Amino acid sequence: MKKLLVLLALLPFSAFAADDCADLKQVPDSVLSLQNVIDLGLCRNPQTAAAHAALRAQMFNKNAAYSSYLPSVSLNANAGKDYRNQDWGDWSYGASLGASYLLFDFGKRTSDMAETLATYRAAGFDYDETIQNFVYGLVGAYYALLNADADVKTAISAQTVAKTAHDTAKKKFSAGSVARADVLKAETTLASRDLDVERAKNNREIAKGTLLTKLSFPADQEIVIADMASSIGSDAEMKSIDELIDLAQKNRPDLLRATANKDAAWHRRNSAFLKNLPTIQLTGSLGWNDDKLSGVFTPDSEQINASIGIRASMPIFAGFANMYGVRSAAASYERASEQERSTINDAMMDVFTAYQNYKTAKTVLDQTETLLKSATESERMTAGMYKVGRSTMLDWQTAQSELLSAQKQNNAAKYDLYIKRAAIALAIGDIKSELED
Repeated sequence: MKKLLVLLALLPFSAFAADDCADLKQVPDSVLSLQNVIDLGLCRNPQTAAAHAALRAQMFNKNAAYSSYLPSVSLNANAGKDYRNQDWGDWSYGASLGASYLLFDFGKRTSDMAETLATYRAAGFDYDETIQNFVYGLVGAYYALLNADADVKTAISAQTVAKTAHDTAKKKFSAGSVARADVLKAETTLASRDLDVERAKNNREIAKGTLLTKLSFPADQEIVIADMASSIGSDAEMKSIDELIDLAQKNRPDLLRATANKDAAWHRRNSAFLKNLPTIQLTGSLGWNDDKLSGVFTPDSEQINASIGIRASMPIFAGFANMYGVRSAAASYERASEQERSTINDAMMDVFTAYQNYKTAKTVLDQTETLLKSATESERMTAGMYKVGRSTMLDWQTAQSELLSAQKQNNAAKYDLYIKRAAIALAIGDIKSELED
């Protein structure tokens, strides 16, 4: 359960008290960092709360399994009267106390307990995976909103440039240095940029609503989040693919859960076999009976009896149920073993894919930064040349479009790199590392 304890460290609610954040009706009006958003999400999200309830249920099942190591005690009481020869007799009363304790069962009780513990560990890793997947989803929604914010700023910047071009074209037309077509082209571009701004704002509202929904707030509220650093770095970025795979084998909750499920199936198979062997129990009882002959309590009418002994039992024939139970448990163990192998293969592919995607994302970001610098300089030079009559409005429009495209690509590449880095952290089962940089 070491990994589970590590994930529970994601629940500090450092910025919000746990009792308060679950009852919030409005998003805090402060600027929220990624850690603040994670704290709010883990506190308020019903999905993680349901997963925790499932883990607690399995914990109680585990605690209940320890009862097999304790004596079983039962208390019985009775009261009744007989009907004979068309007449009802007197009431009779009785009470008994019985106890039994399992002395020896060839290890079946131990196997049952080991299966329960393995199942509990698997439930813990399932909770761990739920938390990590939810955090990864929040990280993606957080960066998506930042990307949408950046696109709005880019669209507004392009709109400003288009307005400048429109004003310049009108002045030059008034001076008679350009044709009316330049003004019409500039108006068309400006209208297109106005539309881009509205689309960018709409996309931002959708991204904001997605993040708010994950935080269990109404999608129409407002939220202000902090931008990330212009450069990022983490230990995972410096590791080789072999090191990442090694970390995944130690940390990924789905791998650990598959192993725990296989262990549980192994113990279940053993328990099914041991069910066919004898059991030895220590038994004891204490009883009291009172036959009322006259309807009055008398000491002489009370009878007390007691017994103690050892009982052995062994199933002989149960309609082949035990035999098929053993075979079913053995097949279930084989299935769990193959599922573990399949999970390992899928996990290794996840790590490899996340690693390659991250490397590609870094390359793409570098390329978009080069493209942005070139497009910015090209637009600046073309604008200056148009103002002195050395280029056409079509040239300037082309430069503006290229600059807008380069800015959007750079925005997307920047935040995509954050998401790809988070994907590596998720692939190795250590999403918490994404929050530590």
